[in-house]
Amino acid sequence: MRKHPSITDVPGIKVGHASDFRALTGCTVILCEEGAIGAVDIRGTAAGTRQIDPLTHLHWVDKIQAVLLAGGSAFGLDAAGGVMAYLEERRKGFDVVKTKIPHVPTAVIFDFGIGDFRVRPDRDMGYQACLNASPKVVEGSVGVGTGATVGKLFGTDRAMKGGVGTSSTHGPKGIIVGALVVVNAFGDVLDPLSHQILAGARLSKKSFQFANSSKSMKRGVARKKFGETKASASHASNTTLGVVATNANFTKKELHQVAQIAHTGLAKIISPLHTTFDGDLIFTISYGRKRADVNTVGLLGEAVLIDSVKRAVTKAEGFGIIPAYRDMMA
Repeated sequence: MRKHPSITDVPGIKVGHASDFRALTGCTVILCEEGAIGAVDIRGTAAGTRQIDPLTHLHWVDKIQAVLLAGGSAFGLDAAGGVMAYLEERRKGFDVVKTKIPHVPTAVIFDFGIGDFRVRPDRDMGYQACLNASPKVVEGSVGVGTGATVGKLFGTDRAMKGGVGTSSTHGPKGIIVGALVVVNAFGDVLDPLSHQILAGARLSKKSFQFANSSKSMKRGVARKKFGETKASASHASNTTLGVVATNANFTKKELHQVAQIAHTGLAKIISPLHTTFDGDLIFTISYGRKRADVNTVGLLGEAVLIDSVKRAVTKAEGFGIIPAYRDMMA
């Protein structure tokens, strides 16, 4: 059977998951061990990150060796230590004579809604994700997507399962653009063609009918701010994280522009998006020598992000705890 296009179609990229299916959390690493130019576009107001500095154009270090996406909210940032250990053992990173220091930009999702919040991705899990890395990408409720959920206007009880998805496409003159996302959105996920809801907030705990978050909010349904009450905390458990990789050769500034253009893809499939409860961001990676137009690669990135989001929810598994798209189709 032919492998579905994935971010690993960009030469040199590998992806590894580490999952805890009891606590329902995990992490996912995107390895570019030989060093790639990176950038980021952060639009969510509740982002949790680590080692973002090397992605800015004023930073002395110009290359990264991996990107890590993890559950566990801010606690999950610890998993980056395991990725750094893996890379240092293989002498990958910025040369400081005595050793090499790997740079691993990391972002997290808040996945405490359906699992055991006392268990978070840690150093060991980050290291294991690297050991598991390969060109084959497993999608759905694995890695960072293990505990991901979508459509939380009315809380986790009326939400649905999110997950990890990936896709890629070919552009002119040998250009390849791939994406990987974890969908843990506050809003609903829509079919990009029909605009029908694929996964999102439901009318009741037992219903498979959608409430339509955007329409509900326009009618006056609103959530309180993060942390105002114990009940409201479940409504802050949201974030969509994406990684767009290409074999085109770009500067950090150009890559940031790619991220900005590609980021628009999320708005075409998730609604509402970039709310005060979301920590949405897109990493971009330049891992090749092909010459390409920034706008073209940005548009290709938009397309593969859209496809990746759709695959993330349609491949998700509810584990008998929360409904998934495939349960509705059964």
